[in-house]
Amino acid sequence: MKAVILAGGKGRRLQPYTTSFPKPLMPIGDKPILEILLRQLSASGQKDIILAVGHLAELIISFLGDGKQFGVNITYSREDSPLGTIGPLSLIRDKLKETFLVINGDTLTDLNYSKLLLNHKNSKCIATIALTRRELEIDFGVPTLTKESLIQKYEEKPKITYQVGTGICVFEPEIFQYIKTGERIDLPDLLNRILTVGKRVNGYVHEGYWFDIGRPTDYEAACKFVETHKDW
Repeated sequence: MKAVILAGGKGRRLQPYTTSFPKPLMPIGDKPILEILLRQLSASGQKDIILAVGHLAELIISFLGDGKQFGVNITYSREDSPLGTIGPLSLIRDKLKETFLVINGDTLTDLNYSKLLLNHKNSKCIATIALTRRELEIDFGVPTLTKESLIQKYEEKPKITYQVGTGICVFEPEIFQYIKTGERIDLPDLLNRILTVGKRVNGYVHEGYWFDIGRPTDYEAACKFVETHKDW
């Protein structure tokens, strides 16, 4: 089974670091995030990797090469212009004839890919989106009102728990019915197209660690996390 790593973004949220340096090569501890990700995939048995590159692609290709030093086999797909968070897949549709894994190249997680794939297979869905829980604290008092605008309950700085996408997905090749080749399209657009025609999408909730290093606060948190978890 193939795994696709999306590594073509410009990393605007991490500028100025990413102006002349690709985000997926940002160091976490003593390794670039992409190296950590590749070694994790190799350990889980995912050896056949397609790297979708764009911004500063030459630096990524020069560093990773064919992937053998990380225990994987890497081929590359280049996007000449930005195609969004899911559009790059349309350029390699002919290589994705079976169930495949897609991962954002700026993701640090301890998610078990084997369990994710088994969950997807059992769901019999066209797509599985790995999710994680986040908490949002409201900095104000929040009332609950009746229809008559009477206050029923009043909470001081409540916390809201919600699910967010991790940038890790499993897809069936059937998704290409909903993506035009070379089209700029993001994941939410694809999922809404799929759901609109009545197809089922599975959600897999990950209870462990997950960091999106595209966000400066998460990047700092990821670096601190790896400092105290030397086995990463």
